[in-house]
Amino acid sequence: MKAAFCGNDNASAYDISAGVLKNVCFVDALNLVPHVFLLFITFPILFIGWGSQSSKVQIHHNTWLHFPGHNLRWILTFTLLFVHVCEIAEGIVSDANMKSRHLHLFLPAMMGFVAATTAIVYYHNIETSNFPKLLLALFLYWIMAFVTKTIKLVRYCEDGVPFSQLRFCITGIMVILYGLLMAVEINVIRVRRYVFFMNPQKVKPPEDLQDLGVRFLQPFVNLLSKATYWWMNTLIISAHKKPIDLKAIGKLPIAMRALTNYVCLKEAYEEQKKKVANQPNKIPSIWLAMYRAFGRPILLSSTFRYLADLLGFAGPLCISGIVESLQNDTNTTGKSNETSTSYLSSQDFLKNAYVLAVLLFLALILQRTFLQASYYVTIETGINLRGALLAMIYNKILRLSTSNLSMGEMTLGQINNLVAIETNQLMWFLFLCPNLWAMPVQIIMGVILLYNLLRVSALVGAAVIVLLAPIQYFIATKLAEAQKSTLDYSTERLKKTNEILKGIKLLKLYAWEHIFCTSVEETRTKELISLKTFALYTSLSIFMNAAIPIAAVLATFVTYEYQNEATLQPYQAFASLSLFHILVTPLFLLSTVVRFAVKAVISVQKLNEFLISDEIGDDSWRSAESSVTYESCKKHTGLHTKAINRKQPLRHQLDSYEQPPRRQPRPFETDDIAIKVTNGYFSWGSGLATLSNINIRIPTGQMTMIVGQVGCGKSSLLLAILGEMQTLEGKVHWNNINETDPSCEATRSRNRYSVAYAAQKPWLLNATVEENIIFGSPFNKQRYKAVTDACSLQPDIDLLPFGDQTEIGERGINLSGGQRQRICVARALYQNTNIIVLDDPFSALDIHLSDHLMQEGILKFLQEDKRTLILVTHKLQYLPHADWIIAMKDGYVLREGTLKDIQTKDVELYEHWKTLMNRQDQELEKDMETDQTTLERKTLRRAMYPRESKAQLEDEDEEEEEEEDDDDNMSTVMRLRTKMPWRTCWRYLTSGGFFILFLMIFSKLLKHSVIVAIDYWLARWTSMENKTGHSTDLNRESKSYHVAVFSMLCGAGIVLCLVTSLTVEWMGLTAAKNLHHNLLNKIILGPIRFFDTTPLGLILNRFSADTNIIDQHIPPTLESLTRSTLLCLSAIGMISYATPWFLVALVPLGVAFYFIQKYFRVASKDLQELDDSTQLPLLCHFSETAEGLTTIRAFRHEARFKQHMLELTDTNNIAYLFLSAANRWLEVRTDYLGACIVLTAAVTSITYRPDSGFLGLGLLYALTITNYLNWVVRNLADLEVQMGAVKKVNSFLTMESENYEGTMDPSQVPKDWPQEGEIKIEDLCVRYENNLKPVLKHVKAYIKPGQKVGICGRTGSGKSSLSLAFFRMVDIFDGKIVIDGIDICKLPLHTLRSRLSIILQDPILFSGSIRFNLDPECKCTDDRLWEALEIAQLKNMVKSLPGGLDAVVTEGGENFSVGQRQLFCLARAFVRKSSILIMDEATASIDMATENILQKVVMTAFVDRTVVTIAHRVSQILDGDIVLVLSEGVLAECDSASNLLLKEDGLFTTLVKTNK
Repeated sequence: MKAAFCGNDNASAYDISAGVLKNVCFVDALNLVPHVFLLFITFPILFIGWGSQSSKVQIHHNTWLHFPGHNLRWILTFTLLFVHVCEIAEGIVSDANMKSRHLHLFLPAMMGFVAATTAIVYYHNIETSNFPKLLLALFLYWIMAFVTKTIKLVRYCEDGVPFSQLRFCITGIMVILYGLLMAVEINVIRVRRYVFFMNPQKVKPPEDLQDLGVRFLQPFVNLLSKATYWWMNTLIISAHKKPIDLKAIGKLPIAMRALTNYVCLKEAYEEQKKKVANQPNKIPSIWLAMYRAFGRPILLSSTFRYLADLLGFAGPLCISGIVESLQNDTNTTGKSNETSTSYLSSQDFLKNAYVLAVLLFLALILQRTFLQASYYVTIETGINLRGALLAMIYNKILRLSTSNLSMGEMTLGQINNLVAIETNQLMWFLFLCPNLWAMPVQIIMGVILLYNLLRVSALVGAAVIVLLAPIQYFIATKLAEAQKSTLDYSTERLKKTNEILKGIKLLKLYAWEHIFCTSVEETRTKELISLKTFALYTSLSIFMNAAIPIAAVLATFVTYEYQNEATLQPYQAFASLSLFHILVTPLFLLSTVVRFAVKAVISVQKLNEFLISDEIGDDSWRSAESSVTYESCKKHTGLHTKAINRKQPLRHQLDSYEQPPRRQPRPFETDDIAIKVTNGYFSWGSGLATLSNINIRIPTGQMTMIVGQVGCGKSSLLLAILGEMQTLEGKVHWNNINETDPSCEATRSRNRYSVAYAAQKPWLLNATVEENIIFGSPFNKQRYKAVTDACSLQPDIDLLPFGDQTEIGERGINLSGGQRQRICVARALYQNTNIIVLDDPFSALDIHLSDHLMQEGILKFLQEDKRTLILVTHKLQYLPHADWIIAMKDGYVLREGTLKDIQTKDVELYEHWKTLMNRQDQELEKDMETDQTTLERKTLRRAMYPRESKAQLEDEDEEEEEEEDDDDNMSTVMRLRTKMPWRTCWRYLTSGGFFILFLMIFSKLLKHSVIVAIDYWLARWTSMENKTGHSTDLNRESKSYHVAVFSMLCGAGIVLCLVTSLTVEWMGLTAAKNLHHNLLNKIILGPIRFFDTTPLGLILNRFSADTNIIDQHIPPTLESLTRSTLLCLSAIGMISYATPWFLVALVPLGVAFYFIQKYFRVASKDLQELDDSTQLPLLCHFSETAEGLTTIRAFRHEARFKQHMLELTDTNNIAYLFLSAANRWLEVRTDYLGACIVLTAAVTSITYRPDSGFLGLGLLYALTITNYLNWVVRNLADLEVQMGAVKKVNSFLTMESENYEGTMDPSQVPKDWPQEGEIKIEDLCVRYENNLKPVLKHVKAYIKPGQKVGICGRTGSGKSSLSLAFFRMVDIFDGKIVIDGIDICKLPLHTLRSRLSIILQDPILFSGSIRFNLDPECKCTDDRLWEALEIAQLKNMVKSLPGGLDAVVTEGGENFSVGQRQLFCLARAFVRKSSILIMDEATASIDMATENILQKVVMTAFVDRTVVTIAHRVSQILDGDIVLVLSEGVLAECDSASNLLLKEDGLFTTLVKTNK
């Protein structure tokens, strides 16, 4: 066919006799002019000008500086593009009705489309380079286009073209759009004044963009990039090259920071408070405050949601249109002989199948864009809300009254729940919020459209869906219950596992592993039963979701067939199928949304209770406003601190004490009083005074000691002074006279009211040692060193792996009580404050340390600085150093004054103190020998040394071993990052057993085949009925045949839905059960070295987090992944069956999909890890603040902690924001791919015309793909992360176990072996692992039955290794130990260990009863147990307990003192009637009295047994029969103690001398 601009089938086409503008063709040509003009002007600028422009751009992110009307312009341009598409389509359709090609019908429209696209690209580039003068070209274009379109419109009006004609409508809309764009352009000129004005306006980009740290650009990019998340491309692609870290995601933009949102929410909440201020029983509404602060974005999101939902109905409508038009289009229309001015009406236009296909494509693109925009806005708002709530909760925590926390009205657990659970519940509620009001609209619209298609029978289907919805809700509530009970059991299981791991050494030495293992397995069985319920309800929920649409469709079509005379048409069938799919989603989601709404209401109630709880009083007397700088004087040297003389008993010191020549406190001069309490009555919030009638004064620059019995109110007095208690009466007066002495050199400015406080219970931050000591003050090396020396922290710091840069605290390294306390005291000393308050700083320290701290820290460091010190202590020997003493009793002050005053005025009290000191003297004797600190350091050293040599279990990834050693290491790592862990997946799937795996795969495939068969049958049935004639008998028969097959298929489909969902859950459960069972057994039977080198937390993580993922998260992910993948595959198969040409178009789409998922998976994994890792510090910071409230408030550091909390919140929020933006990035892309699939499927179908039924089927399946494509990728990414847990568990399963089998059969070992207790050690060599050096070399010794043997040596000489060798806990690689004639290496481990007894240095008790702790195997009679308790001198104590032998032992035996616990261990060793007892430094951690009991028992009760004592003090073994002295793993000396002492230069002699 010939083509010409005006067509060549009409001679009058080029006729202009009636005037140029009367010729339609000329007017169309005129419309080309503006477009061509724009292209000519802009192309050179775009291609040439930009090279020189970009160099001027200073800021990163091509400066997004939006001109006024930016968003409006983008929206108008997109509308313009859409109208151009309609114009092109209209032109082409009209042209198809002509005899020859009429280019003027569509060419100008095509040029217009190109020009509009160019215009927006050009505009974007001008905006990014901020060069508004170039906008003039656009301004001219809009004017010209507006004029030419107006001429065309006028021409149509004159010709009398009716309004119903499409071309007239399009032209009218174009005129309006060009007019609006012109107005936008004029507005830019008006605001920016870049032309026609003298002084153009200079504009700076937003503050966030000038900050290079802000990488989250969603709020600043243009509309197209906002809708498609184009700006995320760089981040997601860069994740392939290097992992995304916190630096890569940068900071939050200002508007999204927690502080900004907190201010908004706080203002709204204060407003609500004012409203209810006069109504005493009403509480301010958080809901209203939240609506005030965050209502607008929620409304915006809901608008997007409505638009998306309404556009969603375009799918079914277009399907029915396309199928119907092709059905009717059996060549009824031939070529019409209309004139060149053929106009199309809108109805005719919309009957064209190609037009509908394009409209469907555009509707899908728009619908998905709006949907993702709605999701994004709610998520952003939810994150903002969470940040604001966290800040609000934190501020409240800092103001909480101490009594609230101590009296248990607000427990730490509740606060943690508020932070971790309630805020998240509200955030999730906000995410799901738009669903609440969008769903009803969606359901109503769907039902109306269904009714239109199928009349009454549609209501039957809808009724099925609605009636089954409550069942969904019921299942959802049951699921929540099951999850809760599972959680309870898993907590119990973790508690038991934790106990096992903590006491693993004892369990192995006593051969009790299997007992405790069984106990864990029992709890696990209960947990699994609960998990089964959970799995059952999960599978029911999945089943309902899959079966409801099938049931609804079945009900509808069968009703329709039997009720109507007319046959079911393909367009009705497939449009209604599509509508049913749309309807099911909101109903399924409704149950979830309702559940979340209920949870949100409860969360708000809890928040309300918390926010209106009591706060502490405002202590304005210490507020920063009244602070005065205070210059400390030069160090004065005339002060000689009296050295503490340890040789002379304390009581003599007290008598011969003379007051040193120091300023006498003159209480009547206010100058010298730092703090004064007058007539004070203080309470802990109960209204009863804990402290009454307090009148005290604290002299400035002196040391005040507060003494008294336990519980007499010493700590309360400190807290009352600090303002932590409720003041019922009286006043605490802090002196605030400005004293500046001109003679003072301004050495250091110091706040008068600043206080440093060390609480009785040490409180550490999760930070480095240095940060804990400095605590926010500037670092001063000299001062820091002085403080660490005074608190003798240096030796402890040296032991830590990274010195003082080691993390300590909850998540760091566990320090002992004494070490923690010394760090807290160091913190108080380091602070540059006027007043220092120490609450019993010596309680956890031994005597050497206390003396050192008193001498160096307090007397030297503080008093040289002339600081006011308030010291609470029980150590009366330090009283002589006090300048002022306050003696307390039962909540009131007994005496106050100097020691001399008390000596003269209250002789009784003075004498009482002297007798107390007598007692302390005796303890001192023993204390001088025990050195608790060396012990603590030893424990620390033991904990530290294995970590350095720790073989990092985590990183032994099997995949890495298999990769060839690549030169380019980085590329290998990257290849691993992009590779799915298929091997781990396979391990997981097979760990449930091959049968279940086969069953699952088979049932899945069968189910999807049946579902495809249902739709295939429907297509065949409707096409057949469409073709067959109207012979009624035939019809009736075929109808019943079709309906019968259809019903059978539907029934089978529903049953299979249930079967598959059950098999997946069943497989998941079996796998979880097996993996946990194997893990537990593997770990419990592991060698002791494994526990030394692997941190406890790491092992526990496998049992907590990883097991939880395997139990609850992998099965649903796997189910969802297989379902969406099979749905997509069956859909592609179906479309290809209907139109094979579709496969050609599928190739590029497949490639695109592959790359999208590949890049997304890597980025998503990184972002998920970032989100997880930033959450923990935030939660820890909250709990840590709640624990250390008094300290933080005493230091006045609230602002610093608030700042830290805001930073942590923002870090977590930015990670979460990026994660959700990445999800949107993926979904937008897969949705657009889906839309392309729909377009190709529609176009190929229309071109190749299969049966109308199959055409409908193809389109229906193409539409389902759009819903499921992103789920395939999301689930793949989730599964990859979750498989990490399986991988970690598997890495432990490859560990070597101990060799439990011996060469001897247990039956060959005599029942009463070892009877004598004779031990021969022959040439013994021992090492911890075969790749390590030996720790004992060629040791030879002979121990006669019943001998008492002592083993001694310096630290690290191999004493403990020898004791472990008796139990084969270490590798005996040469030599042997023979006990009663049997080589222990031949015995089965269980037999050997169950026949020997040991008492370890750390007393370990397990939670349970006393009976269980003495005899977990339940082999002994009660009499035997009582006898053991009597020997250990515990009988009376146990008798007094409720329950006697069945009295409760709490976790770790915390309800008994250390000494009592050690005696229980002695009783335990006695219960096991073994002829050999080994004591491994058993008296190291106990007091003198308990040690005496122990020694006595060993001498009497164990008189006929062989006792091997490993001594940490040589004095213990002086009366032993034989002493072995070890040195560096070699036996140096062996003889009786008396003989060894004769050797002057012997090792034993030196040990005895140094230890005395």
